Amino acid sequence: MANNEQQIFGLSLKSWTASAKIKPSSEVKGDGVARVLYFGKNFKGLKNSDKNFVAAVKNYLVPWQLDAMSDSTNESFYYSGKSGPVWIFHPSNKESSADHYGLIARSDFARGRDLIGGIVSSALQQNLKTIVFEFVDSTEQEEQGALLGLELAAYSYSENRPNKPKAKRKLPQIVLRKDKTQLNNQSIREMSQLGVAMNISRHLTNVPGGQLNPQTFADAVKQLFKEAKNFKVEVWNAERLAKENMGLHLGVGKGAEAQPCLVHLKYRPSTKKARKPIAFVGKGVTFDTGGLDIKPSSAMRWMKKDMGGSAAVVGLAHWVAETHLEQPCDFYLALAENAISAGSFRPGDILTARNGLTIEIHNTDAEGRLVLADALDVAVTQSEKPEAVINLATLTGAIKVGLGADIAGLFCNDDSLSDRLLASAQRRGDLAWRMPLFQNYKSMFKSTFADFINASDGFGGAITAALFLQQFVRDVPWAHFDIYAWKDSAGGAFAESGGNGQSIQALTDFLTNWMNRTEA
Repeated sequence: MANNEQQIFGLSLKSWTASAKIKPSSEVKGDGVARVLYFGKNFKGLKNSDKNFVAAVKNYLVPWQLDAMSDSTNESFYYSGKSGPVWIFHPSNKESSADHYGLIARSDFARGRDLIGGIVSSALQQNLKTIVFEFVDSTEQEEQGALLGLELAAYSYSENRPNKPKAKRKLPQIVLRKDKTQLNNQSIREMSQLGVAMNISRHLTNVPGGQLNPQTFADAVKQLFKEAKNFKVEVWNAERLAKENMGLHLGVGKGAEAQPCLVHLKYRPSTKKARKPIAFVGKGVTFDTGGLDIKPSSAMRWMKKDMGGSAAVVGLAHWVAETHLEQPCDFYLALAENAISAGSFRPGDILTARNGLTIEIHNTDAEGRLVLADALDVAVTQSEKPEAVINLATLTGAIKVGLGADIAGLFCNDDSLSDRLLASAQRRGDLAWRMPLFQNYKSMFKSTFADFINASDGFGGAITAALFLQQFVRDVPWAHFDIYAWKDSAGGAFAESGGNGQSIQALTDFLTNWMNRTEA
């Protein structure tokens, strides 16, 4: 689908890692060449008494550098070697004894992604012409993770921001050593597709709310998928939302100048296999003031990221288009701006949902669950009933209090679906942890004037938000990812703070394995 000229909000969809070449290391000579040696988890150790280790590094390092690494427990080293910069990695296999069933253990994929991605900023500052990667006793997952790390670390919002003159840095050529690595052109293609998908999500999350609103977001998505094979894009404007009785969605967005809308991306592959679709729903509050229950400035500052769930859904849909996935999918973006005006919805207002439930507004800053609720009802009532529905949302601060920024909260009404999602999250180092749908807490939503209030006071905020959403999925297997969608600081494969495309890695792995599943 993508070509070199295609962009979304200034982001070029051209992949750096897609240009990687596989060839013998001996063919790469001259100035401006850096070497990266990755000794994988199966390598015994960096010792100057090990013939294999010495053979791998002797052409690049002087003796004192080799001695400095011997028996070191460090995972990474950097030297100015015989003929240029040299990075050497040897990931530790030592994990915490509190392994949590392995669900939050560092995977091979995550090792490669974060270690290799972490060098990109330094490498780009050196104006290199070529970076040669040599993998020794590494797994395929480590190598694929390394490629993804390169793609992610090369992203910079400042170089891709909307309306910026296109004078961008020139990225060095990537060379993969042919005689040692397991990598092949298919791996390069797959990781570049995943990296571009994540960078789309990151970029959309980074665009300011003054530029990305429900209308401009919808228009950009229509343009992005205009020529995508087997995709149909439909946008429900405010008039259509009213016709569909989506009172929750309309209520959240009616105070903003840019009116709310629902974007539906329908993907049906060319292969005629009898598969039910999987639906993905993303919260798309393009800016959240908190409404009349206004946020303090410190809490509002980064609320351009409150559409991070829908940004992840767009990135996931782009990956599906690029890989020509054989699994039918539906993608829904519930777009609105929670603004303050004379038309804003008020605490005490009663809104009617698409499924007929009446909701008393207890807090206008609990708006994400409202737009999601109506969109979830749309997703589960289609003529092609989905086999499962998965929503992604920057829904609660409470989940970050409990799990921090790096682990998504997963709420799920189906144990088999949850197990598959958690396994994919661990494999890709895109971690999630299952949280309880404790039904007793539903009593906290009691209302004298309507069926429910939209938010409760007190503890368990992430759980009660998930319980609210559960009222709108009917009998469909459902999973809810409560995500942060943001990096507060640079680290690993993320060279700068900002949107992080959270849960895309997990969901692409999930979809790949879902098609090939065998029921226990």
